[in-house]
Amino acid sequence: SDVGFKRGPGGQGVVTVKLSNPSIPVDVRQEGNQIVADFQKATLARGQERRLDVTDFATPVMTMEALNRGGNARLSIRPNPPFEYMAYQANDLYVIEVRPPQKSKEEEDKEAQFDPSKKKYTGDLLSLNFQDIEVRAILQILADFTGLNIVVSDSVKGNLTLRLQNVPWDQALDIILRTKGLAMRQNGNVIFIAPTEEVAAREKLDLESRKTVQELIPLRTEIIQVNYAKAADLATLLKRKNVEKGSEQSVLSPRGDVVADERTNNLIVKDVPDKVAEVRDLVTKLDLPAKQVMIDSRIVIASDDFARDIGVRFGVSGVGTNGNTVSTVSGGLNATNSMLTGKEPDESGSNITGIPGDDVGVVGNLVNTGQPYPAIIPALRDRLGVNLPVAGPSIALAILGSNYLVDLELSALQTEGKGEILSNPRVVTADLKKATIIQGRQIPYSVVSEDGTNTLFRDALLKLEVTPQITPDDRVRMDLMVSKDEPGPPVPQATGGTALSIEKREVTTQVLVNNGETVVLGGVFEQTKTNNQEKVPLLGDIPLLGYLFQRNGKSTAKRELLIFVTPQILKNGAVAER
Repeated sequence: SDVGFKRGPGGQGVVTVKLSNPSIPVDVRQEGNQIVADFQKATLARGQERRLDVTDFATPVMTMEALNRGGNARLSIRPNPPFEYMAYQANDLYVIEVRPPQKSKEEEDKEAQFDPSKKKYTGDLLSLNFQDIEVRAILQILADFTGLNIVVSDSVKGNLTLRLQNVPWDQALDIILRTKGLAMRQNGNVIFIAPTEEVAAREKLDLESRKTVQELIPLRTEIIQVNYAKAADLATLLKRKNVEKGSEQSVLSPRGDVVADERTNNLIVKDVPDKVAEVRDLVTKLDLPAKQVMIDSRIVIASDDFARDIGVRFGVSGVGTNGNTVSTVSGGLNATNSMLTGKEPDESGSNITGIPGDDVGVVGNLVNTGQPYPAIIPALRDRLGVNLPVAGPSIALAILGSNYLVDLELSALQTEGKGEILSNPRVVTADLKKATIIQGRQIPYSVVSEDGTNTLFRDALLKLEVTPQITPDDRVRMDLMVSKDEPGPPVPQATGGTALSIEKREVTTQVLVNNGETVVLGGVFEQTKTNNQEKVPLLGDIPLLGYLFQRNGKSTAKRELLIFVTPQILKNGAVAER
């Protein structure tokens, strides 16, 4: 009268056929990749002849087709191979279940670890075909087949039409129980079967009886030694209650209590004997030595510096006459003043107006002899018109004529430097425990405020923070923070003076590393290029000759920061083998 389809709890496709007469013979077989069920001398009701696409149900069944053929009703099911099927009848409902092939025992055991609620049928296969048989009789047949002792409650009554082909006996029993609203409880090789309500009432009564007994049992006090963990932490864990579905559950009974003795690191447990034994077993499983990890880190700062400077000092000094005109040229007024007067200028650099008769300068010579010569040579610092040297090796050239002097000095300096700073902090910590190691110094600096000058301190530290977690496969997951601070250049302040700056280098990350392997956390590469030029305007721009009026400098500085971390698991105080 009706054909339906649904997805079963295990992902199997469940095809249901509602029979108008439970005694209709059914022939189920597999033909190629199809499952065919012929319902003998039966016809489908109007509107039931149809083809259904059930792919969206995500079961092995793709399509199913119901039609009338040759006086019979035929149901054709097309699954996606490979597949297995099972057919059974309960009263007027005929069911065909299609599922993927059963997994191997190893796969089932592995799956059961993650989902213990999945029930596996492992009984021997049997076939049952009965029309209107008493439930108690079919249970007796199962008892004879399995050799188990089955006790059936007097309230189990009724008849059942059943047709099963090659199903495990425990699955057949489960189908019978679900069909008739029954439940079972097994103790050893004895199975008790009764209506679900009766079984629930019995279990409730049993729980109440045991609760009453628990309330009457004398309490027992026991001292449990804790070797590795903290007794206070275990006491908190044992007394913690989990609220689930409106009921509170705890390791201890309502009458029990546990106290931690911090002096001896013992647990004092007071409860009924069963709970005391349960607490003792739990403490034994939890009180284990924590694994330790040694974190070996290397912080490398490599530097490569290059600088090249070229400088020049150049000056021309001379005296000339043209009729009544006397001309002097030199690097500055101090030099020309010296040639004119024969004296060095005073501190103010003022010109000398009173000329004594014994002066040997150009003016004195003109007064005494009528000729400007001989003239004195000014100091070198005053003769130079271009004074752009560098601190380095130099070569000088001087040309002295009858009335002129040319000074020229070329200087050049090239410097190269390579450096490497290696810091190697190490720390040992327990699994899942944060460890910190700090090394460095405090740098004082002054701060001017309305209250006066105060001296403050800033930290320039090498710091390593790590929280390791040892995985079951002996790898190490680490939450890491590595920083290295150094004093930087002074920073000018708007109010005057300078403030201290700190150059920070820091890496914060989480990594998963094999035991004993080294991981590079990160690298920072810095490169600074500088080109400087100082020159005399216009003259410094003359091709080739302009080099006499300029100073050039070129520098390159490279810095690279690399951080290497190696975790090593310690076992029994020694480094574990890789």
